Amino acid sequence: MTEQPATRVRITSPRTRAARSRTRRSNAAEIDALTRLGEVYVQSLVRAQLRLAMAVVVTLSATIGLLPVLFRLLPLADVHLLGLPLPWLLLGVVVYPWLLLLAWWYVRRAERNEAAFVELVERQEDAG
Repeated sequence: MTEQPATRVRITSPRTRAARSRTRRSNAAEIDALTRLGEVYVQSLVRAQLRLAMAVVVTLSATIGLLPVLFRLLPLADVHLLGLPLPWLLLGVVVYPWLLLLAWWYVRRAERNEAAFVELVERQEDAG
């Protein structure tokens, strides 16, 4: 007599046909779908970036923007360096490295804001 292999039996839960509970959306999905929670996350990033942009504008206004006032109040036109008037050197040479430094600072801070935003979203997903 040869033994026949046992037939496989498939066992299923009676709840497989029941309505599935709603799955929780990830925070990234909330942001993509522009839900209220997603809006809160995006608004926090936009506010941080706006604060940064305003800091750059204020810094530019306080430094480069006030140069004409400085030139008007102080007799800097009479001061010569390297054979050129000081206002020309300030506006033609010194301003550009300052703008590059400020731009570099802005980009680094903006990337840091975005990294903090991503970390916040991922941390909330892990906690939830």
